[in-house]
Amino acid sequence: MHIIITKRIGQGIMLLCLDVGNTHIYGGIFENEQLSFQFRYPSKNCCTSDELGIFLKTYLKEMQISQDKISAVAYCSVVPSLEYSIRSAFIKYFSLEPFVLQAGIKTGLQIKYKNPAEVGTDRIANAIAAFHLFPQKNIIIVDLGTATSFEVISSSGAFLGGAIIPGLQMQMRALNEKTANLPPVRILKPIAALGQSTAANIQSGLYYGQRGAMREIISAITKEMFENAPPTIIGTGGFSHLFEEDNLFDAIVPDLVLQGLRIAYAKNH
Repeated sequence: MHIIITKRIGQGIMLLCLDVGNTHIYGGIFENEQLSFQFRYPSKNCCTSDELGIFLKTYLKEMQISQDKISAVAYCSVVPSLEYSIRSAFIKYFSLEPFVLQAGIKTGLQIKYKNPAEVGTDRIANAIAAFHLFPQKNIIIVDLGTATSFEVISSSGAFLGGAIIPGLQMQMRALNEKTANLPPVRILKPIAALGQSTAANIQSGLYYGQRGAMREIISAITKEMFENAPPTIIGTGGFSHLFEEDNLFDAIVPDLVLQGLRIAYAKNH
């Protein structure tokens, strides 16, 4: 379990948000508009309502947060098999009906997608937050998680679509699982492009391959959609920090999806 503590929470309305992804449940607690705590919990398929509920209660106790202070809960999910467990955990352990980011709620965006129901709700949360933080800007979001996704938003608030490629962790696992001799490696920014060990070769290929793919996709989308008004490029997701010195992003907002959940909750309450 990886926990990041940013500050001790004080008085005020507290909103517990969860982004349920394929690898982790990324969570945070807002006091009004301030994200005060962040945590991650494995989103394995056997995550039951009791496992999640007990983890959340234990986490709150360890952080010295009274459970009674959690006044609302919200989540988005790209793992349908876990949605019953998550809703049940909130009802059973918090006596709260969760707000779910899903089709039909107010987002402040126009979803210009052939089938809006196909868009991952984490991508919608990213788009909500980005448009809130950078109003009246053309935007490309690059979310480096299990997959690396690109979300494209116009200056008028239209979600136009995007692109998806395998993420760094997914690529590394594919190399390990589909070959006989390639080991799993730590994902990091290599010292040099020329690797002189098998592990260094893989690390170089992962890093520079992902960086090159991102540059190419950002360039192609910009030329296709925003040639006369260059977009603001926002990096987010667990691996975005690896590329913070590569002049890919105008801004890195690691908690973008949680901010989007908070804003969506506010718009609908």
